[in-house]
Amino acid sequence: MENKKRRGILERLDAGEVVVGDGGYVMQLERRGYVTAGPWTPEAAVEHPEAVRQLHREYLRAGATVIQTFTFYCSEDKLELNGNVTNITGAQINDAACKMAREVADEGGALVAGGVSQTPCYVQSHSETEVKAIFKKQMDDFLKQDIDFLIVEYCEHVEEAVWAVEVLKTSGKTVAATLCIAPQGDMHGVPPGECAVRLVKAGADIVGINCHLDPLTCVETVKLMKEGLEKAGLKAHLMIQPLGFHTPERNIDGYLSLPEFPFALETRAMTRWDIHKYAREAYNAGIRYIGGCCGFEPYHIRAIAEELSAERGFLPPASEKHGLWGAALEMHTKPWVRARARREYWEKLLPASGRPKCPSMATPATE
Repeated sequence: MENKKRRGILERLDAGEVVVGDGGYVMQLERRGYVTAGPWTPEAAVEHPEAVRQLHREYLRAGATVIQTFTFYCSEDKLELNGNVTNITGAQINDAACKMAREVADEGGALVAGGVSQTPCYVQSHSETEVKAIFKKQMDDFLKQDIDFLIVEYCEHVEEAVWAVEVLKTSGKTVAATLCIAPQGDMHGVPPGECAVRLVKAGADIVGINCHLDPLTCVETVKLMKEGLEKAGLKAHLMIQPLGFHTPERNIDGYLSLPEFPFALETRAMTRWDIHKYAREAYNAGIRYIGGCCGFEPYHIRAIAEELSAERGFLPPASEKHGLWGAALEMHTKPWVRARARREYWEKLLPASGRPKCPSMATPATE
């Protein structure tokens, strides 16, 4: 089923190419009215495929090299906990999501990644056999479709991610693994460097961080993973798909513990200029798979592609409607807006929140 002419993810990374990931799905689709906050399950792939397909296309147009299947939290145990998903199976969601991702990816020469994420079973039973059975069931669904590689993402515990990698490696596909952890380590206190070593020893070809904390914090954590791999004499490609919100609190639970989660995060949103800085920092850190997670919208992905356009050798289609560093503002009728059509202005801007009574930081909740 696999297209032999399609250049794989490792072929691209081995050649030193920049791979641009896509952005967040569950949070963007919740805001658009297709996902329920709380469960965050992906039944919209079956119920509203037009909405998922459109978001895929927006990320592709923005410059994404990889389109991930909309299968976040698609394990059967998570769907059962939802309570709202009673007539749609995980297999149906996986099937629809894979077909849609492939359809859109083929419109722009992108790759498709089948994604699995942490399971309620791990915390509830801590049974390696049961957790691995859940991951295998999802993997088997993916292998019936035309996907290019597999990603285990959004794991708070490296042990569960290791179990997932061990299962996914039996597919014969390239496996990437990203943890949603802080620089302090995973939820059991395992340092990022050791986490990376465990993942690579389990078989991961690409390792990194996704979600929970802001881009620059996640870059710092990936650097710690890189150091751990170097000390252990191991090699792997690095990837990063961080949160699209500012989290200066840098707490181990990430944005889930912030009082604004999930319905009042807008004032923490990253600007496109924040993302330019993030993309450059990630590239300079040796990370070549650079994307986004919750809070990342298509214009954020375009910012990654534009910042690294010289390294990639081209601009994304969405840049046709965007003057680099605000260049198109030169056509504005107001002289003070025309004066903003330059890089220096946007790089030095300190954006106001517009909320004079609000603090710049919050006190994260504790258990």
